[in-house]
Amino acid sequence: MLRALTSALRLPRPWRPLQTRSCASDGAAGDPEIQVRALAGPDQGITEILMNRPSARNALGNVLVSELLEALARLREDQQVRVLLFRSGVKGVFCAGADLKEREQMSEAEVGIFVQRLRGLMNEIAAFPAPTIAAMDGFALGGGLELALACDLRVAASSAVMGLIETTRGLLPGAGGTQRLPRCLGVALAKELIFTGRRLSGAQAQALGLVNHTVPQNEEGNAAYHRARALAQEILPQAPIAVRLGKVAIDRGMDVDIASGMAIEGICYAQNIPTQDRLEGMAAFREKRPPRFVGK
Repeated sequence: MLRALTSALRLPRPWRPLQTRSCASDGAAGDPEIQVRALAGPDQGITEILMNRPSARNALGNVLVSELLEALARLREDQQVRVLLFRSGVKGVFCAGADLKEREQMSEAEVGIFVQRLRGLMNEIAAFPAPTIAAMDGFALGGGLELALACDLRVAASSAVMGLIETTRGLLPGAGGTQRLPRCLGVALAKELIFTGRRLSGAQAQALGLVNHTVPQNEEGNAAYHRARALAQEILPQAPIAVRLGKVAIDRGMDVDIASGMAIEGICYAQNIPTQDRLEGMAAFREKRPPRFVGK
């Protein structure tokens, strides 16, 4: 097991700069349903994925899923992405869940294939090497909440409404909700929320530990985004390789017993020892100055 982990837990690849762009899957008609934005200035290192499908309240249809998968495949190769932030360009909604109107037109076989792709998307978000943050400024229902659960951190506006409501539609969560919600909240509470299809406000979600922060909504409807961006700014100054390896150690360690988890931590720590950033951190401490981490 440790040999397999050693080969899997590798240092990030060399930098490959990303050009800010909109994404459109092959053959997609109309405007792109997401935009990828690499921020500049003091926010350099933060990349945003803006979901913008107003006609369907950012529902997860084939095109949106394809564009998200394409963007993630590109972004994961770029070491300049220190934090990835998911937000909505549609006021009042983060993501309304799966596109059930589109699904109505699918055969049973097609439904199975699509849900598998949707599950794969959430796994790609969860496995993204840099920290990920979901900024929920509105409704995050079904697959929308599953997308947020796949992120490392979640910020919600007080006006946000979230829940795994699939049982109210004759379904069950199929994109990771039955697995990530109990890991987040515990088995009994997750069962209660899934069995009842209950909807939670931002404040209720924070009280349960479902989101990291809740903020009062503002007139522009983007208070969660601003709080998520501030949270990302707190991550930016930290050593990026150490942050990424810390994420690996936590994520891999949560799936095994504590002894194996300690071994995973040791493997990650060993990979950080030869980095320039570790030496820079010690030098900055000795010289009583802020460190200047470069991700090497």
